This record gives sequence, C-alpha cells and structure tokens, in this order.
Amino acid sequence: MIKRISDIFISIIGLILFSPLLIILSVFIYLEDHGNVFFVQSRVGLHGKLFKLIKFRTMTPTLNEKKNPIDLGIRSRVTHVGLILRKTKLDELPQLFNVLKGEMSIVGPRPEVPQFMEYYPEKWASVLRVKPGITDYASIEFRNEEEILIKSPNPQRTYIEEILPQKLHFYEKYQKEHNCISDFKIILKTLYVTIFK
Repeated sequence: MIKRISDIFISIIGLILFSPLLIILSVFIYLEDHGNVFFVQSRVGLHGKLFKLIKFRTMTPTLNEKKNPIDLGIRSRVTHVGLILRKTKLDELPQLFNVLKGEMSIVGPRPEVPQFMEYYPEKWASVLRVKPGITDYASIEFRNEEEILIKSPNPQRTYIEEILPQKLHFYEKYQKEHNCISDFKIILKTLYVTIFK
C-alpha cells in the first residue's frame, strides 16, 4: 500500500513538473518526420498480465513493426531526436502514465516483451510476482545495453544468451530483497548515472 501511494504521488508530481518538457519533446518528435509521438508496445506485467507500455518514439516506423516489434541493436532507424532521448533516457518519461494507471511502479523489474518470456520460464515465474518498474538494478547495470548489442554480430542471440540471464538475476534479487529503502537508493542511483555518466 505504501509503495502504491508513493508511486501515485511521484507519478503525479513528475507529470506536473515535466509537463512542459513532455510537450516540447512531443513537438520535436512530430516535427522531425510527422509520425506518431508515442511508441506503444505490449509488455508482460504483474502475474503475466499484458499491458501497453508507453514511450516516446525514437525510431522511424516500418511496415512490419507490428509483426516484428523487436529491433535489437539497430541504430539505422533511430531518429535525430531519438538519439538524444535514448542517451538521456527521456524516452521513458511517458511511463509515468503507466505508473499512475497502476500497471507499473517507479522501481521494479523492467517489463519484457512477450516474445522473450519463453526463455528461462522458471525465473520469470518468480520475477512476475512483483509489479514491473521504470528502473531497477538491471536498468542501471545495462544502461548502455544498446552499445553492446550494436557491436554483436547476432544481437538477438547476445540478448537471449548473455544479457537476459544477467537481467533476470537482478530481477530476482529485487523480488527477494526490495523495500522502501532499497527503492529510494535505486532511484537516487538512477538519477546519478543518468545525469553524470
């Protein structure tokens, strides 16, 4: 209950404080190629329930995007505004709406796309006992994940065999140990690495 109340409070305050920035970024995204401002994608949430995660769009749309929504390690489609959004993590800001709706928390394991849930199912069974979040241990550790995937000859294989197991380790760690104090530390560390690294 305390976590939910804090999520509502932080998301409302965040949306109010960042509303001018949200509007400005929306205008820049639209002006670059006149496409949709937001990127909406199905993710797996608490107890395996699907929800629509909202992000600022950072890539040019393609005709087969709905059939294959996963583009690991591909930078050719990233827009100029998208590069800035990804580097600063500002593309994640709209997820405050997901938090307000109760689909996500500020802190929690990052929600995965359904296509990757078939891998390591025994670990996911544990992770999905907590609500997914905007940031967590794995988000901090793999803040430069895109750079790793770009250098890989097979980004999807690298993600499945190397990155995802490590993420799941952090997710399980959070699921077992999380509390208000650890959440606060994760938020502070996220702000630090986003601003200074």
